Amino acid sequence: MDPNPRLRGVEAFPVRMQGQAFLCLRDPEGLADQPIFLPAAATLIVAQMDGSQSLRDIQADFLRRTGEIVPFEQLEQLAAELDRLHYLDSPAFEQFRADLMNRFKRSGTRAAAHAGSAYAGTSEELRQQIDGFFAHPEGPGAGAAAVRRPPLRGLIAPHIDFHRGGPAYAHAYAALGQDAQFDRYVIFGTCHAGMRRRFGLTEKGYETPLGCAETDRDFVRRLAARLDVDYFDDEFAHRNEHSIEFQAVCLRYLLGAGGEFQIVPILVGSFHDLWGDHKTPADDPEIRRMTEALAATLAESPGRTCIIAGADLAHVGSRFGDPDGPTVDYLGEVERRDRELLEVVAAGDAEGVYRSVFSDGDRRRICGYPPIYMTLCSVPGARGELLQYRQWSDLQAGAAVTYASVALY
Repeated sequence: MDPNPRLRGVEAFPVRMQGQAFLCLRDPEGLADQPIFLPAAATLIVAQMDGSQSLRDIQADFLRRTGEIVPFEQLEQLAAELDRLHYLDSPAFEQFRADLMNRFKRSGTRAAAHAGSAYAGTSEELRQQIDGFFAHPEGPGAGAAAVRRPPLRGLIAPHIDFHRGGPAYAHAYAALGQDAQFDRYVIFGTCHAGMRRRFGLTEKGYETPLGCAETDRDFVRRLAARLDVDYFDDEFAHRNEHSIEFQAVCLRYLLGAGGEFQIVPILVGSFHDLWGDHKTPADDPEIRRMTEALAATLAESPGRTCIIAGADLAHVGSRFGDPDGPTVDYLGEVERRDRELLEVVAAGDAEGVYRSVFSDGDRRRICGYPPIYMTLCSVPGARGELLQYRQWSDLQAGAAVTYASVALY
């Protein structure tokens, strides 16, 4: 192990369990399988693992801060455990990651990474689970009558875990079920783990317990050929990202195990750097090239295509970096601002979405706005209908997430 241990770039947030405060470490890339909960003393130690100090240095720093001596063997054991669980940026981790990347590259499909955790893991249980979302008191109803509307062009659906957001998924895919004669579905998904580039492509089909959602490889190749950046460089980001996986599951449920359709999965990274540079997405050459390349590829492709955004809205509370909260009153304010944003979405105003999100510096942390932006750019002139808006909150845990389902016509 490296003599100067260095923690990887993972999420860290406070939690309370059985009345005690802990710091939770979680890996957004999913390379570390399980979260770690650190008590206060261990937090002081791990916070010093930035690669600039040895364990002896960290031991001495802890003594200066607390007046207590931590046995050196305990520090070694802590570092070794962090390394074993893949939380340290070490030679062992680099080898582990390289092996995973090689296996993923050789695989013909992308495995159902969240089956059995974020949603039911067997086909029978999963069908029953999603059936329950439709029949839920806040769902659209199992046998909802079709409402005459213009032809569907796009959809904004959540990417929150099924057990929290199930009825909202049902509303989104009930709308799609009324006009499901599409040959392919371009799915823009939020990339939570971060990428080197703005977008990430893959030709791999998405496995689900209900069968594989096959990717339109010809479409992906023609799209990639129009771009001057190799967006397969970030293909590995697809391995654990759930925002597209959850849409693939819903499509396979809706269209059946033998349904003939294909997907075009596109991960979208952050747009926050544009705000820092006082630009909008329309000013960004990379976003403009992707938008133009996708429009040209759609224009030359036979059949019908639906554009889907896997997108949540606000993330507020101490869990996400706020100093405290959320409170019931603040969640009321969040809903008001969210609904203002959704009015802009319904107007089909992609640039307006960006302006709305950053009108307060993205205080609500709208993680799904890049996929929403790309979806609106891909269905020019569309008008939206809000199907459902919901909030999930755990006030004790200091966390709330909001999300919505919107049909685009």
